[in-house]
Amino acid sequence: MHGSTEGPELNPLRAYLMGTGSWFVGFGIQMVTFAWLVTMVLDASPAMVGVAQMALLTPMLILVLIGGGLADFLGGRRVALVAQGLAVLPPLLLALVIWQGQLSFATMVAYGIAMGSVSAFLTPARDGLLNDVASGTVQQAVVLAMLVQFIGQMVGIFIASFATRWGAVTVLTFQGTIFLVGVLGFARIPRPEVAPVRRHTSMLTELRQSIVAGYRVVAGDPATRTTVLQNIAISVFFIGAFIVTIPLLVREYYGGDSTELGWTNGAFSLGLVIVVALLTRVPDLTHPGRALIVAQATGAVALAGAGLGVPFPVFVALILTWGAFGGVAMSMSRTIVQERAPADSRGRVLSFYTLSLMGAGPIGALFNGFMVGWIGPRHTLVLAAGLMFLTMVVVALTSQLWNLKGHTTDS
Repeated sequence: MHGSTEGPELNPLRAYLMGTGSWFVGFGIQMVTFAWLVTMVLDASPAMVGVAQMALLTPMLILVLIGGGLADFLGGRRVALVAQGLAVLPPLLLALVIWQGQLSFATMVAYGIAMGSVSAFLTPARDGLLNDVASGTVQQAVVLAMLVQFIGQMVGIFIASFATRWGAVTVLTFQGTIFLVGVLGFARIPRPEVAPVRRHTSMLTELRQSIVAGYRVVAGDPATRTTVLQNIAISVFFIGAFIVTIPLLVREYYGGDSTELGWTNGAFSLGLVIVVALLTRVPDLTHPGRALIVAQATGAVALAGAGLGVPFPVFVALILTWGAFGGVAMSMSRTIVQERAPADSRGRVLSFYTLSLMGAGPIGALFNGFMVGWIGPRHTLVLAAGLMFLTMVVVALTSQLWNLKGHTTDS
């Protein structure tokens, strides 16, 4: 049961999706504008593009476990509400700096650190809330949340694709404003009647104990452990390629700007949306681990094709295909972890999931940035895809993930 909340009544799941959708509209804007400002407006070198993206991802590595512990300690709703509110400030401050004509690489690094820090606290808190508001099976709720996430990203990417025409100040101001909508959404999620359990210890002790407990849950479950480990490869090879290599490829090989970046990011998100929408129409998959492995390996083949110097329309189509298989993989990996996480440590377990998915991102950003400087963006994209394919072959041959059966009841 839930307690009352202030303001007009709103279905808890709809309120959750309102907050989630708002964040990912803003995140979609950030995907394009951050890469555009660093790669094309500031004309940074490949290595410095990697450094800038590392600044965006490093706070996740440092803070996400603390964020998950705080979500369990203080309650996910409270942490999500505060973090979403703080997210309003960085884009508005960056817009002010650009309006004053003071944009610099250091400014972008500071923005990246600020947004990365907010995300580290918001993500595990928001993800942990999903089980509380879900009205069907966990897999159904996960797929619905991801559908809203990717549609939101597409909307944000579409808006950001006009950054060259409208100007960064306009787009960033809209980004900050849309984050406010998410604050209203999370505020409409009812407060739990029972407050989160507090022990007679300090908050730091509680956080340390919660992180250790979360690690034990992850390490003690083979399916969760394998899913978390393969997420690290995703972070290094796939996410690193997406945020560093692909923008550099668009700049250096296709001669693009924010419009072409918007097409590329939009195609990826469209692929995600199409598949996740289809997943809402079919019964829960009985072997989520098998679907995860096949989707990751097939997506790697599509990504390798995008690095072969194909015409831009074919490149966009291959990125869309990669995104489609990514939709299956991301849905299944999150479902596996979400279903198997104990209710009393869900925030901590999901913080490890987020850490594995994003925490190795700084390594991936640097790896891709320096490899582009060494062998060029096309060859780097093929290399990253090939290494990811090999990783999934190893996972299929050495883990129990292939035969894992999913839950079909509420969690």
